[in-house]
Amino acid sequence: MARLPSNLAALFTQALKTFESSDSTFRVLCSLPSTAPLSSSTPSPTTTPVLVPAESPPRPPRYIFVLDSSFNPPTLAHRRMVLSALSDPRYSTPVSHITDNHEGQGAPATPSASSSRVLLLLAINNADKAPKPASFPQRLAMMYAFAQDILASSPAKQVGGTQTQSDVSCEAVDIAVTTEPYFHAKARAIAASAFYRGVEGTDTTGSAAAEQVYLTGYDTLIRIFNPKYYPGDSMRTALDPFFAHAGLRVTMRTDDDWGDEAAQVAYLEELGAGGLEAVGGRVEWADKIELVHGRRGDEAVVSSTKVRDAVRREDWEGLGELVGEGVISFIRENELYTNDDR
Repeated sequence: MARLPSNLAALFTQALKTFESSDSTFRVLCSLPSTAPLSSSTPSPTTTPVLVPAESPPRPPRYIFVLDSSFNPPTLAHRRMVLSALSDPRYSTPVSHITDNHEGQGAPATPSASSSRVLLLLAINNADKAPKPASFPQRLAMMYAFAQDILASSPAKQVGGTQTQSDVSCEAVDIAVTTEPYFHAKARAIAASAFYRGVEGTDTTGSAAAEQVYLTGYDTLIRIFNPKYYPGDSMRTALDPFFAHAGLRVTMRTDDDWGDEAAQVAYLEELGAGGLEAVGGRVEWADKIELVHGRRGDEAVVSSTKVRDAVRREDWEGLGELVGEGVISFIRENELYTNDDR
């Protein structure tokens, strides 16, 4: 893992001030590109932050995997959600036809003109109240370390640097902030942003807007379709634009609070069988929702509470099962969560 720049939190502090003084509701503060081709053995992305302004991709991405969280701190559970999406063949970037030769040999595929990006999104709509225990600049710095971890752990690099047709090409990890509090408003702000429209050329004929895929937990799915968040029977007004250009990739949480896998699958089936109409939504939205498995049986249960408890106990070995190496280093160097008043 590459070492974090020592002044990273200060850089994000300045970037936040610039954002808060603007009229924007969404801004990408920093982008960490996959600096070497996936066929390269180079393991680490760049360590030099480019915070203001971040560079737009040359072409619009095909998918934007949005991880919207408080990142207090980013954990290995967050990483599993991202890497699971990047390993899913449903999101593979299309490749050109491969002409078969003898013994399965063929001409190499021409890289696609589009790719996918990961967006780590931090909502700062409560900026008037001091965030704790970690400040927003500190969370952004940990997101930077987390982004490095994602790029170093991408599916292609985990199998020796060789990309297969089932791997999703991750062009970069973007770190962004927003003042919007709800999913549908965040999606609208991202879609309206010029950042993901691409800067290469002016002819956009045939190009489609990037599809946003929100990486969420099952508990978030329940909240999204809770009618209490949509006064005046406004669910369709709020969510029609969202599902027009976004979908939900929901990681199941099988525990006493949320039920087993069968119960969660049944809930989604119920939504598509009329349950969404009953709460003011549309049954076709269910087609934009996918349920995926969470942690494996041998993986630790991860939560921010467990992270903070491990820090207070100075259980650094246990902390390594909950967060990545770069995040651990930042927590220790900045003495975060040692006196966690929540």
